[in-house]
Order: sequence, then C-alpha cells, then structure tokens
Amino acid sequence: MAARRGTSGHKYVFVVGGVMSGVGKGTAVASIGKILSARGLSVNLLKIDPYLNVDAGTMNPTEHGECFVLDSGLETDQDMGNYERFLGRDLGPEDYMTSGMIYKTVIEKERNLEYGGRCVEAVPHVRDEIIARLRRSAQIGKTDVTVVEIGGTVGDFQNALYFDAARVMHLEHPDDVVFVMVSYLPVPGTLGEMKTKPTQNAVRDLNAYGVQPDVIIARSTHALDKKRKEKLAVSCSVQPDHIISAPDIDSIYDVPLNFERDKLSEILLQDLGLMAKHEPDLSDWKAFAQKAHSGGGTVKIGIVGKYFDTGDFVLTDAYLSVIEAIKFSAYAQGVKPEIRWLNAKDYQANADSVAELSEYDGIIVPGGFGETGIEGKIRAIRFARENKIPYFGLCYGMQLMTVEYARNVAGLKDAHTTEIDAKTKHPVIAILPEQIEKLKNKDYGGSMRLGAYPCDLAEGSIAAESYGTNSISERHRHRYEVNPEYIPQLEKAGLVFSGRSPSGVLMEIAELPRTVHPFMLGTQFHPELRARPLSPHPLFNAFIKAAMENHRE
Repeated sequence: MAARRGTSGHKYVFVVGGVMSGVGKGTAVASIGKILSARGLSVNLLKIDPYLNVDAGTMNPTEHGECFVLDSGLETDQDMGNYERFLGRDLGPEDYMTSGMIYKTVIEKERNLEYGGRCVEAVPHVRDEIIARLRRSAQIGKTDVTVVEIGGTVGDFQNALYFDAARVMHLEHPDDVVFVMVSYLPVPGTLGEMKTKPTQNAVRDLNAYGVQPDVIIARSTHALDKKRKEKLAVSCSVQPDHIISAPDIDSIYDVPLNFERDKLSEILLQDLGLMAKHEPDLSDWKAFAQKAHSGGGTVKIGIVGKYFDTGDFVLTDAYLSVIEAIKFSAYAQGVKPEIRWLNAKDYQANADSVAELSEYDGIIVPGGFGETGIEGKIRAIRFARENKIPYFGLCYGMQLMTVEYARNVAGLKDAHTTEIDAKTKHPVIAILPEQIEKLKNKDYGGSMRLGAYPCDLAEGSIAAESYGTNSISERHRHRYEVNPEYIPQLEKAGLVFSGRSPSGVLMEIAELPRTVHPFMLGTQFHPELRARPLSPHPLFNAFIKAAMENHRE
C-alpha cells in the first residue's frame, strides 16, 4: 500500500463532531478501532469528556446516560462500553479523561510547586497536560494507533483546549495525526433535499482552531449521493474518496462493515503511513451482525426500572449495557429480543398493574439508587417469583430480590435496605462498613466499591453451571451489601447465596434452586459490563435460555 505520509512514531486519529451532538461519534470511534484491528494493528480507543466532573460517577443517568465502570474502578462515559464491546477487550483508566481530571492534576501540581513558581495558565499548562495524557495512554497500551474521541461539537467553548492540543500534536508530527469529522447532513421534510451547508460551516469552525479534517463521515437519514460528496469535497477541501457516507441503519454493529465498504481503513492507513499486517478479517463480526437481522423467533423481556423519564421522551441510555447484553445472548440463541420499558413508579402507584408482567418471558430489575419506585420493583420481583417468570436482578435488583424474599418467604415483614429506611426493623441490606465514614464526610465521588473483584461460586449452583467454573471476576458499583447477620435466616428459608467473596463475607450472587423456580438469580456485581458481541455473558445466556423455555411453555 502506498503511503502518503511518513512513519515517524505513534499514530493518532482524532474524531470530532460537527453540527450537533448525538450523531454517533462514539460508534464511529468504536468502528474505526474495529476495522483497524481487523487489519492486524493494535489499537486503543480514548474518550475525552469536556465536563468538569472528575469522572462520570456523580452524574444523573437521565441526563448523561449510563455510567460505565472499568476493571480499575474508574467510572466513565457510556461510550467506553461501546469501545470495549467493539474491540472485544478491556480498556484501562488511561483511556479516559475529563476536564475535571485535567484541571485537578494541574492545580495539584501548582500547589506542589511543580511549575517552579511560574504563572500557571490554560495555555500552555492545561493543554500540555492533555497532550501528556494522550501520549501516556499510547505508551501504556503499547499500541500502533490511538483513536481519540473529543466529546461535544465543534464550536463548544468547553472543548477548545482539546482541539488546540490536537493541533499542536499535528504541528509537531504531521505524519502521525489524522482528523476525522463526524457531521450531520439534514434532509428537511419541507425541502426533501439533503443540505451540506451546516457541515460546511462546521468545517470552517474547525479550521478556526487551526485544524483541517482529513476525513468527513457524513451522517444522515439517507446515503450521500455523488453530487453532495463533490460539493463537500470542494467546499471543505477534503478528497472526495475521504467523504464517507453513513446513513441511518438498524444496528450499530453494521457500521464497521459499512465503513469497510467505503474502504475507510485503507484511507486511514494510507494517511497515517501505515501498512496493514493482513487483509481485513471481519468474518466473525459479519456473522454476528447478520444475527441482528435474522432469528428464528422472539423473546419478550421486560426491564423494570426508573431512569426512563426525560420530559416527553423515554431514555434508554441509562441501561445501555443491559440492553446490549440481552441482545448478544439472544442473538447467540438464534432469537431476537423484544425489550419493553416498564416503569416501577407505575407498579408502586397501582399494585394491580403488576399483573401485566405475565405477558413477558423474562424480567430484569437493573441497577439504580434511591427510593423512587422501590416498592414497585419489589412488587414486580414478587410477581416474577410467585408466577415462575425467569428473573434476573442486577446489583440493586439482587438487593431488592433479597428484601422481597425476606419479607414474603422468610417472615421478616418489615425487612428493607438501610439505603431507603435507616431505621428498618430488619436491615437485610446494609451499608458496607468502610462506606459509613465516607458518607458521613460527604465523600461521594469515586468512593463506592468499584471495579473488578474475585468471586467464588458454589458447586452445583446455577451460577457455577452457567460460568463453567467456580472462580470468576466481575465489576462492581455499590455501597450496600447483604447484611451477614441475616444470612442464616435467609438460607434457612431457601435463598441460596451461590457467589461469595473469597473471604466469605460478601454475598455476590443469590439464587433459588431450579426445583423451586426456573431462573431466579441476582448479582451484586454488574455482569452487563463484561458482555461482548462475540462473547455473550454466561449469566445473560442462562437467563435468555430460561426466558425462551418460558416462551415455549
């Protein structure tokens, strides 16, 4: 392959947004990572969030979407989940940064006199910290290419320093940096014509930072025609073959395949002066993507949650990893999932409405915090248990499963979690001891039990059978646990704690035997964070199989 540029050092692809947010920068970054890795290159993906939060852990999911937790325990943006799912491997804390992290580090250095008494300013000191973190990510990952998503849209005040950092890196090593703009081309209904002017303006805004895009990924409801490609090429000074059409599609997992049809990986390799190690190998990915469009039947899954309300719209991003984990396991079983959003607040307001759950093949109560809709969730769990509907509880979903069982089977009528009722007579779910002082001091950010922890599984349990091993590691995000004082009573009543921390102190999985219920299982951890398209999570596989059996019956 002929190379346009040299091969002086580590390569960077900066992906920026034009016109408006939410048009798929994260998916584009994940897909670029996929197609480059399919050619034998090692790739790491890095997300930059320009907000001043130090991490994503303190943000309301109805405003920002899901908080995705890495093995390290870092709470990150949901795009990191897409990155891991597309690459099929774990990413590290060095692959994520926020303005809060950057400024916090710079201020700490200033307080420690690490700038030698100089006047500390946004330029160059904050900008240089950004560049240092980008380079450190490449060094730690030991990869060939780093693909960087700069959050927000061109023209946003808060991401200007990141554009400047990218400009400086390109200025110092022009052979090693490529810019990709993901922009939107609207088709106004009253005109019926695709308009390029917003993207032209976005490119001019980017030029104002001293940055010229090498590639434009043109998002729209329709495929880009030859006339619009030519117009964008002339107006934006981008080669016509470097303008990639990205129309709306049914599945985001088709995006890497669509990019390859436009030879995007070849374009990027040529611009970066890299040689592919082999021809693109996306055969496994193609087979998976095909399953998203086929299937011999459906399985109907109800998700009972509370993070749905955002004005007149329904937000599903708060449970993004759960949704994708369901899909992966359903596709692996040859069926398509039919997912419905069930608001726990409705069941709390009207106890009889919970009867609608009988229409579903399986029920999930995902993670969450706080008291909103809590009794509605408990009613849903009781209905699933008593009516033998496969149930899967995730984090809070396991805790409430334990509360429901304590109240209605173990005879502990007033059982509750101290998160909701600090004075409950039977605190079957209580705060972790090390968390008490943190909450007293209002130490909320990054202070939960976070990241990957080992877990031992009981021989012969559903959990051990599903995993095919007795020792696992899963990612956590919680402050509360099953109270050890109540474990003997709960076990005597029939609840099985099939997963425990190596110390035996923390209960990580609760389940009912198959002789009692076809599938009633909850995890204190978040298995959805480890689900991958080409390697669905074992517990989601077991849940979907149980739901399919329920559907047949």
